[in-house]
Amino acid sequence: MTNIGILGAGQLGRMLALAGYPLGHRFRFLDPASDSPAGLLADHLAFDYADKSVLEQFASSLDVVTYEFENVPVEAARHLEKFVPVYPPSLALEKAQDRFVEKSFFQELGIPTPKFTINGFDNGFTDGNGFGFPAVLKTRRMGYDGKGQSIVHSQAEVAAEKAVDYILEEFVSFDRELSIIAVRNKSGETKFYPLIENHHRDGILRLSLVIGNVSAELQKQAEEYATRVLSALNYVGVLTIEFFEKDGQLLANEMAPRVHNSGHWTIEGAVTSQFENQVRAVCDAPLGSTNPLGMCAMVNLVGTLPDETSILKIEGAHLHLYDKAPRPKRKIGHITLVEKDVETLNKKLDEIRKVYANF
Repeated sequence: MTNIGILGAGQLGRMLALAGYPLGHRFRFLDPASDSPAGLLADHLAFDYADKSVLEQFASSLDVVTYEFENVPVEAARHLEKFVPVYPPSLALEKAQDRFVEKSFFQELGIPTPKFTINGFDNGFTDGNGFGFPAVLKTRRMGYDGKGQSIVHSQAEVAAEKAVDYILEEFVSFDRELSIIAVRNKSGETKFYPLIENHHRDGILRLSLVIGNVSAELQKQAEEYATRVLSALNYVGVLTIEFFEKDGQLLANEMAPRVHNSGHWTIEGAVTSQFENQVRAVCDAPLGSTNPLGMCAMVNLVGTLPDETSILKIEGAHLHLYDKAPRPKRKIGHITLVEKDVETLNKKLDEIRKVYANF
């Protein structure tokens, strides 16, 4: 039995605990929100991450600490490292929390990215930024699910945003969005899930597909890029990198040093889920197979919930609810499907569309 601490007690922490309990592990959560989804599953300290005395209380009797979202303060992870192993390492948080640092890190490793700059913010960007307009203006920190970013078409629009601590990125007319989920344990054993095709609306992931429509060359490219990141960070745990595919090449958009929304299909759709493999990795256990069990899809439930009975009537539909109050643009659950062929999978997705207006 391993006593595992998790920073953050949202739905990802909840699913980590659900994956870890059958392996005999125990969990403790630290999250400032007292009503977090994982709070029903284990001890939950509802205190601020900056409180060092609470961090030390949290670390007491734990064997290892991990986290379920990348905006945990780096200082909190570093303080915990004095008392207990923390995986992934705090350096991974540091690289992932700032988009400029993150993309600079990718480029240092020879991983292609969209063009970007932070130069010229005092006077506003001009068409001489190296890639022109339209461009994507993003906050360097804390942006997620489409928050903190906008498309700008001129230097005047950038100025109107009063951009401070922002990054300006090339607007990429991509062919599709893909993500790779990798996992590495302390012994260095590494495995990869198949590339996932992702569909967003309003900056929020709506649908993820694993349907065998990715070439071996593209999979190899993604695995090579992920391996560079894992090696550079001496990484332990699950790592997700989101890419734009353009003309058969991958451009790294961002990474998440944690289990990821686009990997929820693995709960029913892979031999070993990303959540179980995260638990295995931080406990330095052998990793489980990442092979898919069929053609897979994951539908996010955003803002509103469908009628539960209508979903459960769809044969093969697996409903996951997060115990979160519905509100606009909030992820409150997901549905997964695993079918023997793409035609059957698409029929089931159409059935979901008929009963869930927000799909």
